[in-house]
Amino acid sequence: MTYRKKLIEVALPLDAINQGSKPETENPFLKGHPRSIHNWWARTPLSISRAILFAQLIDDPGNDLPPDEAQKEREKLLDFVANLATWDATTDKRIITKAQEIIRQQFQGQMPEFWDMFGGRASIPLEAQRLGLKVTSSDLNPVAVTIQRALLEYPPKFRNRPPVHPHPSILKEGWRGLTGLVEDVKWYGEWIQQQAAKQLAEVYPKGPNGEEITAWLWARTVTCPNPVCKAQIPLVRTFVLSNKSGQKVWIEPTIDRSQQPPIVCFEIRTGKGTSLEGTVSKNKGATCLCCSTSVHFDYIRSEGQAKRIAVQLMAMVAEGQRARFYLPATREHENIAALATPKWQPNTDLPEQALGFRVQRYGFTKHTDLFTSRQLLVLTTFCELISQARDSIIKESDGDFEYSNAVTTYLACALSRLTDYCCAFTNWNAKNENVAHLFQRQTISMVWDFAEANPIYGKLSFSVASEWVTKALSSLPVDSSIAKVVQLDARKGFDSCQNLYVISTEPPYYDNISYADLSDFFYTWLRAILKEIDPTNFATLVTPKEGELIATSYRHNGSEEKAKQHFREGFLQVFQNIYKQASRDVPITVYYAFKQEEEEDKENHSERASTGWETMLEGLVDSGFQVTGTWPVRTNKKARTRAISSNALASAIVIVARPRPETAPSTTRRQFVNTLKRELPDAFQKLQQGNIAPVDLAQASIGPGMAIYSRYSKVLESDGTPMPVRTALQLINQTLDEFLAEQEGEFDAETCFALIWYEQHTFNEGLFGDAETLSKAKNTAVQGMVDAGILTAKAGKVRLLCRDELPKNWNPQTDNRLTVWEATQHMIRELQDGAGNQGAANLLSQLGTIGEAARELAYRLYNICDRKGWAAEGVAYNSLVISWPEISRLAAETEESTPLQMALL
Repeated sequence: MTYRKKLIEVALPLDAINQGSKPETENPFLKGHPRSIHNWWARTPLSISRAILFAQLIDDPGNDLPPDEAQKEREKLLDFVANLATWDATTDKRIITKAQEIIRQQFQGQMPEFWDMFGGRASIPLEAQRLGLKVTSSDLNPVAVTIQRALLEYPPKFRNRPPVHPHPSILKEGWRGLTGLVEDVKWYGEWIQQQAAKQLAEVYPKGPNGEEITAWLWARTVTCPNPVCKAQIPLVRTFVLSNKSGQKVWIEPTIDRSQQPPIVCFEIRTGKGTSLEGTVSKNKGATCLCCSTSVHFDYIRSEGQAKRIAVQLMAMVAEGQRARFYLPATREHENIAALATPKWQPNTDLPEQALGFRVQRYGFTKHTDLFTSRQLLVLTTFCELISQARDSIIKESDGDFEYSNAVTTYLACALSRLTDYCCAFTNWNAKNENVAHLFQRQTISMVWDFAEANPIYGKLSFSVASEWVTKALSSLPVDSSIAKVVQLDARKGFDSCQNLYVISTEPPYYDNISYADLSDFFYTWLRAILKEIDPTNFATLVTPKEGELIATSYRHNGSEEKAKQHFREGFLQVFQNIYKQASRDVPITVYYAFKQEEEEDKENHSERASTGWETMLEGLVDSGFQVTGTWPVRTNKKARTRAISSNALASAIVIVARPRPETAPSTTRRQFVNTLKRELPDAFQKLQQGNIAPVDLAQASIGPGMAIYSRYSKVLESDGTPMPVRTALQLINQTLDEFLAEQEGEFDAETCFALIWYEQHTFNEGLFGDAETLSKAKNTAVQGMVDAGILTAKAGKVRLLCRDELPKNWNPQTDNRLTVWEATQHMIRELQDGAGNQGAANLLSQLGTIGEAARELAYRLYNICDRKGWAAEGVAYNSLVISWPEISRLAAETEESTPLQMALL
């Protein structure tokens, strides 16, 4: 079967696409981003979704033109894709209109239909809608479906409509776009806040001198197990309130021993001084401030399960004219909070066991346990007021239920968004002096001291949350057609549908995220408001779990094998549906990110694979698809919470696939391995040249390897049985390892020695005799490497120098024995502890060709760290490669300015 290749199957401006995603991945507060409407855990940047989809739709010029002409036309298209792949293009009507015209011309004047069966937060379907496609977006999760309705369905339906609230402002240009809808959401959001503030004024009191309190800082407490003491132990992670230079503020605990048991009190300290360390740590458990008794976590858990974990107010945060200031806790404020009584609370159960949940073993077993009683009171009050607002909107709009439902949905999203900050598991951020939201990670983890925000005043109030929602509406494609949003199990697809769709999707990542369990946190509040509006979507007490395509053993009686089977069979069904319903003229694209961390010992030889990749790819290949292209795209913020001091993936792999021809040949294992060795090194080289992060290299290499594997109807082992995907993955990884090892031939002898020694000892000591033997094999000498500044040799022991032992005034141009190893370690030291990117750039500008070799060495060293499980050390090498584009740019500027500086001298 022949087909016309699409641009994405031939070329992409990958660097430009990844650079274009930076505003979205690096700025969590990007104005007008649709993510402001609601939290979700899969966050493919809009710019990447748009560029990938466009390149997926448009023919490559090589289908019709001779090579030279095709390349010229291709470069024009790639330049356009690079411009399309920016945040600014999101609202640039000129470039979006041009993209729509090119697509329309490609499809003879008719826009194709699009379907994303794992719509999630709607990043991909939103860009399909922006490009003018007829969009269907679906998901099993009701929270995701609600987000999709808010982003895809309501905006085009209610564009150019005036507001209905009683006091609309006057606009000379009329109510264009979503200005009317935005004004209604803002007005009713402010009205709800004002009403709540009136009703709950006594529950949210001001400070002793009339100060507006924006947050209350609490510590959980347990009774000291020492029978002589019995004091309440405040469980505090840190007593620091502000880390800002010149404004250090901390809580000073004091002990009132005049009472029995003694009582811990708190005072506010500022200026010079040192705060006391927290009373609880991950490794040590807790310590009683009154008697210094060590308290094991087992005791704390047992107290929690017995519902004997209490809370104590430590401090209050007030808002001044120019800065925040801190007030000591008062018994009055503590009592008022304790006496608040909610009218309703979400008594649904937390999962007994779930990925990302840590709180149940401390006695927090229901969703209501995740909130204080005062938070429950204010949130239920907001629910009631939103319902009242809906009644008002129906009246003011002359019975327009559809419009009232839309505004109500946005107000419900504002409340749901607010709960991310308004719960009892949010930390106080001493660096920024604010309340950190709950879902910084995809977990609900135990928090000892927590910050309770004021939701009726300040920057975390309901009216502010409603503004977050309206800001998300400012960048939506309101002139596009109304999307069809459906709650749907992706395994079932559209049974009676005869349409063929353009398909691009981001499915769940095996067992990385428990979407349904986590989203129940939001679902309970959304359901309280929206079950009358959308009874089908909110029919169940909690989100559907059975059909969710993740591999979690706790849903299968603890069986990992059954969880794996559920995932494998589910994805086979999904891809079979896609095979039947995908356009035959356009390839499908699938975003996937799952780190390969599994090792198998085969006759003392470790082989790496990944069950997450294996099961997903089995579904893809077994349903009849072949991979025709793969692209690593930067989808995550490199400085996000999980990535700091870890080796979390920063990229997803976009897999491009088409139906495999029925005439596809089979091949043997030997031929398959030979093809891998012949074709993959070039692909690996291109990945490195594209500056793929070392942490992402292994998963990025899966794509070109599977493109080879899936081109055959089957790969036969020596006994005639088909080779499974897992074996293919192991062979692909083995080829990658060989490629990285072969790069060692380009390094100097001292660096080759250091590589092997590092793999055996890292920076620890080894025997001099072993080092001497290895040095001879590498055609160097131990003393020579001591002279080169690579290692130290004393008392029969040899050790590589740590980075903090390297000379700080090192100058490559005066080093008589310059090595790639030394250059790499010095650049990392500058990057981490010196002058950052500029310091590393200054070195790079002096290194010449050794500079590029240093980057290749970083890949090799990361590979070693990854295999050995040295996560913290691996971060250093990963960071160097990630920072390389900026370091290179700064180095080029340094080199350009040097001749001028010399002339001026």
